[in-house]
Amino acid sequence: MPVPLGKLVLFTSVMTSGGCALVYYLIQKTFSRGSYYQLALEQLHSRPEALEALGTPLNIHYLQLTDKYNFVDIADAQLKIPVSGSKSEGHLYVSSSRDSPFKRWHLDEVFLELKDGQQIPVFKHSGENGDEVKKE
Repeated sequence: MPVPLGKLVLFTSVMTSGGCALVYYLIQKTFSRGSYYQLALEQLHSRPEALEALGTPLNIHYLQLTDKYNFVDIADAQLKIPVSGSKSEGHLYVSSSRDSPFKRWHLDEVFLELKDGQQIPVFKHSGENGDEVKKE
């Protein structure tokens, strides 16, 4: 029995929309599970100045996947994570790298930029010794 064209178009568009939403959700989950993402959030939670500027409770929002700042490849990762709190909102800028594909990710720099333009340093990798970490 043939299906009317209108129902077929409606069914196809609902299935396509649902599939796109699922892919978007899975990409967000992949980013949020990455150690480059988790390490940056740990650093943010350990900085009282940043938490005070944002206010509690701290909310982490989905990445803008269309933002050209966000990218991850084999050796480098750059993210712009939207964050907000009761006092302000902004973006957590994360720069990470690793020596080879199966090595651990290391943070290079993390800073919080509030919507008013204020920048709060959260983490900066010092270059003298590969294991040395400097909190600004």
